[in-house]
Amino acid sequence: MSTFKNEKGNPVLMKMVKAIQENKAYLGEVDGLIGDGDHGMNMNKGFTLFEKQYAEEEFSFADGLDNLGNILFSQIGGSMGPIYGTIFMDMADAGMDLDEISVKDLGDMLAAGLAGLQEIVEAQVGDKTLVDTLSPAVDALKSAAEAGTDLPQALEEMKAAAEKGMESTKDLVAKFGRSSRLGERSRGVLDAGSVSCCIILKAMADGIAENL
Repeated sequence: MSTFKNEKGNPVLMKMVKAIQENKAYLGEVDGLIGDGDHGMNMNKGFTLFEKQYAEEEFSFADGLDNLGNILFSQIGGSMGPIYGTIFMDMADAGMDLDEISVKDLGDMLAAGLAGLQEIVEAQVGDKTLVDTLSPAVDALKSAAEAGTDLPQALEEMKAAAEKGMESTKDLVAKFGRSSRLGERSRGVLDAGSVSCCIILKAMADGIAENL
């Protein structure tokens, strides 16, 4: 299958929820090394609020992203609520009118999320943020669409690109957020936002692949 039915949103979003819940402690540990250690707790709070409200409902992928984004934007602390809220709501806007989501469509949705993020945070690839995970994932889907790659393979390529991008943050110096105050001392540790982004993108990809 080279398209995913937008209407099958619930299992994909719930897979994303479970991935964050299962990695709550790990995200806290990563964040605690150069941040304030609350990333896992905050992300888990937002995703669990979404689960409690929508787990038993049917909704499209785009609607699910929009609802999750709204909750994250308005109800979790720290900088990551507005960041992920913006990403998910802008992704939703780009996919709201689609019945079937192709490789190109998914790439366009992720690109819209990245563009929305970069309107509020000027981070670029190399600044040790979740942009280092999200941007390569967008590029992988765009390349897959241009090559005519089918959706299951494109999702695998996106996951690999996201993971490689996340790993790249270990050798970078933080330019944004609390960890930027550490300068060179921020090198040698993964960026917590890039880790959560990779976890979310992998779960999203797996959820889509399981529901083709």
